[in-house]
Amino acid sequence: MKLKNLILIFSATLLITSSFPFVNAQSTDSSSGSLAALQTRYDKKEVYITMRDGVKLFTSIYTPKNSQSKNPILINRTPYNIEPGGETSFNYFLQGYSRYSNDNYIMVYQDVRGRYMSEGAFEDIRPVIAVKKSKDDTDESTDTWDTVDWLVKNVDGNNGNVGIFGVSYPGFYSTMGLIDAHPAVKAVSPQAPVTAWFLGDDFHHNGAFFQLDCFGFYYSFGHVFKTPSRKGFPGFTYPTPDNYDFFLSMGAIKNISEKYLGDSIKFWNDAFSHPNYDEFWKARDPRQYLTNVKPAVMTVGGWFDAEDLYGTLHTYEAIEKQNPPTVKNSIVMGPWSHGQWAFGEAKKLGNVAWGLDANQKFQELEKRFFDNTLKNEGPNNVPEASVFVTGANEWREFESWPPKNIVKKSLFFQPGGGIKFTSSDTKTSFDEYVSDPMKPVPYTEDVHSDRTTEYMTDDQRFAARRPDVIVYQTDSLDEDVTLTGPLTADLFVSTTGTDADYVVKLIDVFPNDTKNPADDEIKVPLGGYQMLVRGEVFRGKFRNSFENPEAFVPGKVTEVKYELPDIAHTFKKGHRIMIQIQNSWFPLVDRNPQKFVDIYNCSDSDFQKATQRIYHDSKYPSRLEVNVLQ
Repeated sequence: MKLKNLILIFSATLLITSSFPFVNAQSTDSSSGSLAALQTRYDKKEVYITMRDGVKLFTSIYTPKNSQSKNPILINRTPYNIEPGGETSFNYFLQGYSRYSNDNYIMVYQDVRGRYMSEGAFEDIRPVIAVKKSKDDTDESTDTWDTVDWLVKNVDGNNGNVGIFGVSYPGFYSTMGLIDAHPAVKAVSPQAPVTAWFLGDDFHHNGAFFQLDCFGFYYSFGHVFKTPSRKGFPGFTYPTPDNYDFFLSMGAIKNISEKYLGDSIKFWNDAFSHPNYDEFWKARDPRQYLTNVKPAVMTVGGWFDAEDLYGTLHTYEAIEKQNPPTVKNSIVMGPWSHGQWAFGEAKKLGNVAWGLDANQKFQELEKRFFDNTLKNEGPNNVPEASVFVTGANEWREFESWPPKNIVKKSLFFQPGGGIKFTSSDTKTSFDEYVSDPMKPVPYTEDVHSDRTTEYMTDDQRFAARRPDVIVYQTDSLDEDVTLTGPLTADLFVSTTGTDADYVVKLIDVFPNDTKNPADDEIKVPLGGYQMLVRGEVFRGKFRNSFENPEAFVPGKVTEVKYELPDIAHTFKKGHRIMIQIQNSWFPLVDRNPQKFVDIYNCSDSDFQKATQRIYHDSKYPSRLEVNVLQ
């Protein structure tokens, strides 16, 4: 899937094709920071580094010319093609990270095992081998160790200190660098790290398959390199600009595999062979190995990251819980889409503007983090949690994440579509509607072929008007309300089917008299705008166990309780808090046939309408549990 946004191209998002665009240094101008200017200040060398099992990994090394001091090494390990332009071209990453090249950092990029110019066999989110019995027991941790060891011994002018960083899939490889880290690794920054592909990152959220992202990505990325190559594989060209129509016309999801992917895309087929949370998925979650961490860590993510928000929050959490307090572990969360922080500006996302460039703060924090740990320069005062509070549109610092100064409350659904901080005293109350998988609720109002970046802040008025979306909202707030940390949906539901997905969306409703900024290009009227703050899906059959799914008993009131990713958002005075409930989010998420079956192998005939109920009475108080910042 090809994205036009250079920010996302640069950050190696999981939505792009597996070939990055590049700029030949010879063809750029000589302005400060350009690739041509960098070529006058840096030397480039392409080498193969031999791993302990004999496999050689293709690596490019950029070293500053005529440096009067020894400098640290920054490594980015990636499956996304480090040098598509050839030996005489400087890759685009180097220009994007001019804050380091301008300060004489030694910059190193590596194709991971089995990708592009590197030898060996590639394996998606390769599991850690906890007990290694021979030199052939290699994983991404050992490949990182061997790479670092070679670099500090063979690259002239290095000071013996190494940092590792990367966004998205390279964020996963950054996490791998924390596990049994080489002594020279002093600082690691996993940014939007791929972490748990069944629970909350990319491939699945709470067991629900994110088909729109994964189909486009794996159509290109999933091919196996038979020989080393600088060239990737072509992306998918949609036969229609309307992805809703495309995926709906495909019918059951198995039809996509049969028509477009066949047996050539191994991981797509592996995923379909493991519909539940089994050892295949558990082995690919690195959090269990994030113990005895030695390097300083700065985990980075965006509140509106559609790919790996889960990985960001839970990587930080795992290190925090599984290591002593002496480990330097910090988190930065900004108002960003996937990788938006790494390059360029971040003044807005979609129709929502922040009133400042959120990237300036982050890039200063990241530079300070690496300078202190790798150069022993500058203050050692990176906050534990640097968090952008949306709504208020300001950076805040906290001593922990989630913050300690919070009060746990619940937003209870009320008869008549209201929300209160107290439950209803009604004896029997519910909302009832029909969910039809043949007419699923779209994830966005607009027509697109590729998945949009901005849907995470999109106006939800289009959904609120559908009969199969239930809406609850407060009165206009008489004071600001700031929510921080995770949200928990606690729903009491019934269905006439035997399975169902549940999508819960938390929304900030702007006052009707809100004016559009005069100098902005926003075309949507902001008066009454329903800004999506957080949305998350849960596949209902996993309500008691991701390992052992269970059918619903038709008509029986059942509790479905699950956690939504953290937020930091201020609902301003005069705004309303809205919650929407629906049973499809298409084609972002594959359709649940509302029948207890293996969805990956079900047939078109399995899809059925179902009558859904959301209860909100004294016995079954459906609610959203929140943390109110004091």
